[in-house]
Amino acid sequence: MEKLRSLRKQRGISQEKMANAIATDPSNYSRKERGEVRIYDDEWEKLAKFLEVPVEDIKEEVVANIVNNNDSTTFNDNAGNFNQYYTIPNSIIENLQSFIKVLMEQNEDLKEENKKLKG
Repeated sequence: MEKLRSLRKQRGISQEKMANAIATDPSNYSRKERGEVRIYDDEWEKLAKFLEVPVEDIKEEVVANIVNNNDSTTFNDNAGNFNQYYTIPNSIIENLQSFIKVLMEQNEDLKEENKKLKG
């Protein structure tokens, strides 16, 4: 959460004061600022109000890291209170990709049928 940390430091505001703004303890706030713990929408609103900026100026979405190696795909989700790693076998990934392809083809067929019915 680089935007949030940067603005807090520019203004000389302690993590303790930021923690008070969202009614949490400084160590939890520190984890939130490092992206280890999710910052909920209501907390973003409170932080923005405390800093007197629009939410968009400080809010950053956490992007999940997906690493594809030879054996499997690892999904790292930082949205919770701890990192969660999921290993998804390539066979499942391939099946999902095939299924998505079939759904996309069916969707196109339905669009064509819809055009014919409207026409």
